[in-house]
Amino acid sequence: MTATGFRLDGKRALVTGASRGIGRAAAAALASAGAVVTLAARAEDELNEGAAAIRASGGEAMVLALDVTDTAAVRARIAATGPYDILVNNAGINRPKPFLEMDEATFDALYDVNVRAAYFVAQAVAKGMAAGGRGGVIVNVSSQMGVVGGPNRTVYCGTKHAVEGMTKAMALELAPHGIRVVTIAPTFVETALAARAFADPATRADILARIPMGRPAKVEEVAASVVYLCSPAAGMVTGTHLLVDGGWTAQ
Repeated sequence: MTATGFRLDGKRALVTGASRGIGRAAAAALASAGAVVTLAARAEDELNEGAAAIRASGGEAMVLALDVTDTAAVRARIAATGPYDILVNNAGINRPKPFLEMDEATFDALYDVNVRAAYFVAQAVAKGMAAGGRGGVIVNVSSQMGVVGGPNRTVYCGTKHAVEGMTKAMALELAPHGIRVVTIAPTFVETALAARAFADPATRADILARIPMGRPAKVEEVAASVVYLCSPAAGMVTGTHLLVDGGWTAQ
């Protein structure tokens, strides 16, 4: 496979949760590979910053202010701006709490964003892909916690295990349409989402001790893996996950 096998020239990509962190990095990496990228999230100012940076680097980027938990708006806006060839279903939240202290509001919030919203965003994009007969790729952003468990993360682990399961089933149903569905499952990444965990020296030390590579992942490393999964080089990769975990789950 030559370097051209990783190019995405002419492809239209939608990235949710693209205002910061993995989402913004994935959008930039897809644009660098030639895709026309739409950055979606609620924080429009941050989206504009990300899109401006992509354009300054010679890429093509647009902004879509969108609350992924508003299913009616998701359906309408994706139908109006699509169809897309690529979806990076990245919007997600985590609010760690001990199992015995978990409350219903936190439980519902995590499932609303990480599972329900991810499901219906994927459905809306896949409808456009299928209707146009263009095929496509859906990358659901999971986590190493979708493969293992972790203390204070019963609900987060539950949501990411759900993402892994629905990805496998989606891949089976969408394969006849030429649509691949995969997950990418990172370890702890130096992002705002992980900042609170890393802020405590003892917690950071414990996290790093569990990563054989001895460090968190960089957003650019996760983004590069997203490009691979979306590219022709991964043309037979579907219904599975790519762990970018530094060896966490190998132990």
